[in-house]
Amino acid sequence: MNTLFIGAISGMTAVALSAFGAHALDGALSERAMEVFQTAADYQFYHSLALVFITLLRMNYSASKKLKWSAGFFLGGIILFSGSLYLLSLSGIRWLGMITPLGGISFILGWLMLAIFAARDYSST
Repeated sequence: MNTLFIGAISGMTAVALSAFGAHALDGALSERAMEVFQTAADYQFYHSLALVFITLLRMNYSASKKLKWSAGFFLGGIILFSGSLYLLSLSGIRWLGMITPLGGISFILGWLMLAIFAARDYSST
């Protein structure tokens, strides 16, 4: 998986969607739906940066399965968490909210894998 490319495209998309939400959707959605949409964009952006960060780590730790798992969990979180919140805010289909926690768990697992990598494999020297 090309984590730099995916992180860059995801980051770009997060910025574009945030701007779209702030300008094109303002007044078209309820205040709560706007908050949900912005939360999706925020989490997508944070975890896009995490994917870029993992790319930098993989320059010195290319064989690390923990970093690969971390990146996969972050990408899964972006799709499940942010994706479900975007769709929920735009469509109002409430059952989409049941998918969101799966994305949150994926984000948590991504950070956990990164922490395990840091504790077991990372050397700052």
